[in-house]
Amino acid sequence: MLLSLFALAMAAPQCAPQIVLPAGLTGWKRTAEGLDTRHATALSARDGKVETRVTIRKPGVFGIALDRDGWIDVAPARGKPLRMASENRGPRCSGIRKIVRFRLNAGDYRVTVSKLGAGQARLMLVRGAARSRFARIGGSG
Repeated sequence: MLLSLFALAMAAPQCAPQIVLPAGLTGWKRTAEGLDTRHATALSARDGKVETRVTIRKPGVFGIALDRDGWIDVAPARGKPLRMASENRGPRCSGIRKIVRFRLNAGDYRVTVSKLGAGQARLMLVRGAARSRFARIGGSG
């Protein structure tokens, strides 16, 4: 029993009181209406999912940040869900559970997050590809 408690204590992240988020995620600390890169939005789950819409003005790689586990789909307003470009965990202790990125053209999109359970889900639109933690020096591999 004591060993189990010790293991749990070691597994729990030790977070600084004030985490500094990377530039593209600073809006995560603010909440407002609508999916946007400048702030997060909180949506109430209904039947384990939330749905919202977003308009992309310039093509590029965009991510949907989510505060909990869930399945994120992005689809054109009248179309099938797109294939994701990448999926990453959010910064440690940020409250962002995952970020799923998609290559999007200018236009309107439907964002659906499912497999949520009850309560609210916090989402934010993130511009740009994930930054690699490792520098690549020449060659391939």
